[in-house]
Amino acid sequence: MELAVEQRRARVVRRHRLDGSATSVAEAAGCVVALHATDPATVYLSTLVRAHALTLADVERELYDERAVVRLMGMRRTLFAAPTATVPVVQAAAASGVARAMRRTLVKQLGTLPTEPALPTDPAEVEVWLDETIALTEAAAARLGQASGAQLGAAEPRLRTAILPSTDKSYDVRRTVTSSVLTLMATEGRLVRSRPLGSWTSRQHTWEPLAPESEPWDEAAARAELVRRYLAAFGPATETDVVWWTGWAKGVTRAALARLDLAETSAGWVLADDTAPEPDVDPAAALLPALDPTPMGWKERDWFLPADRTALYDAYGNVGPTIWWGGEVVGGWAVRADGRVVTELLADRGRACADAVATAAAALEPRLEGARITPSFPTPLERRLRTA
Repeated sequence: MELAVEQRRARVVRRHRLDGSATSVAEAAGCVVALHATDPATVYLSTLVRAHALTLADVERELYDERAVVRLMGMRRTLFAAPTATVPVVQAAAASGVARAMRRTLVKQLGTLPTEPALPTDPAEVEVWLDETIALTEAAAARLGQASGAQLGAAEPRLRTAILPSTDKSYDVRRTVTSSVLTLMATEGRLVRSRPLGSWTSRQHTWEPLAPESEPWDEAAARAELVRRYLAAFGPATETDVVWWTGWAKGVTRAALARLDLAETSAGWVLADDTAPEPDVDPAAALLPALDPTPMGWKERDWFLPADRTALYDAYGNVGPTIWWGGEVVGGWAVRADGRVVTELLADRGRACADAVATAAAALEPRLEGARITPSFPTPLERRLRTA
């Protein structure tokens, strides 16, 4: 089945709500399976561009008051913000495997490195100590409700257990297990990252207990369901794309794909019931933030990137802020210290495109309420625009 680039781009505009038509954070996240959440600001910015009627306060309410969207460790061992209904799928398909690896690493560290107070060296005994510590921390979290890592550490002394330096390396310093244990608990689905300590752009946050709202998924079934949702949003996609997006090994990816009813196109796999031609869509200008799930959704990106894309990604493949027009990237943008949104086009798509981009930037600026936005992984174009 032939699927032209124009069809792929129309799919992206409509399915990823790049026209700003989403009406909630949950819809903005669900249309791309989940929003990238390593940078707290990305969740807000990715929502604002997909839901033109929402404000920062609306995003905060859905995240923390209604908990319609939950931040959790997911694909590629990366933080995502997923709709509540999607959380059990991501938990079983992606987070559970990450949690097992994190637990093995922590048990090994606690059993082989010097600690204060000293812990057992037998792995089974360390595992018992860790489970007891997690249970005590869950009890402390239940008592406190919403609490920072420091507050939980004060409430549960075991979290203040320290791993001591064992080398003379500058980075090998005394560190408590608080962060490692809390992150493990969140990845196992016991805690949830809650309100930030500071503004909505802050990378420091509080924690809250997370009670499972449904029966856990079988891991293999969850992987297939996660890929199904990915293909519904991002298809067509190749096996290489799915491996990239999930972070799974090829064998795991192929097993998940084999459980689905698929159709092959010239651009990759789509769901078997998703082969109808995509209706034409009016081009729309969208200013997507750094690490947005749309430009990070495929490994093979030639069909939507400009010929010269080196300024848009950092050396590790992390995408900076991008400008989209009609389902392709045509430039980049940044927020300066004074709150101004500045843009630069890398491809000439005519006056209508340039005017729409200017209008989109002018509309976004007041919605940010003067916030300064600095991505965790600055890219060459973003850094130049932000500091010029």
